[in-house]
Amino acid sequence: MNIVVDDLSRPEIAAFLNDHVREMRAITPLESKHALDLDALREPEVTFWSVMDGQSVVGCGAIKKLDAFHAELKSMRTAPTRKRSGIASSLMEHILTETKRMGFTQLSLETGSAEFFLPARKLYERFGFTYCAPFADYKPDPNSVFMTRPL
Repeated sequence: MNIVVDDLSRPEIAAFLNDHVREMRAITPLESKHALDLDALREPEVTFWSVMDGQSVVGCGAIKKLDAFHAELKSMRTAPTRKRSGIASSLMEHILTETKRMGFTQLSLETGSAEFFLPARKLYERFGFTYCAPFADYKPDPNSVFMTRPL
């Protein structure tokens, strides 16, 4: 496995992210869906990583700069056939290291409150994230939970 900064130009990553957005739309009401589409992930304040196994995309994650010291974790996904294989943990370690190296002192995230998102919430808890109030432009939402951690 190799974790690389991705410019989002390959059709394989576009398909992987389209599957992510489609899955989130199927689980979460549209007004509560905060997954970024391909264009939003290409914005300059976003750094995107792909997890590659040979030529196959098996995971991804990104951070979005909120201000000079605070970033948001976005687009964490593991290929359905590779869930619970350590990809998300490896990627989370990588993102935490890189985010700190970039000078951020806080990393926050929004994820779903539904049972489907329980494995993700447990992963974030294992990595030191704690529950918090909505941040940035988020509003309270029964379909969302918010988490944060210092770096």
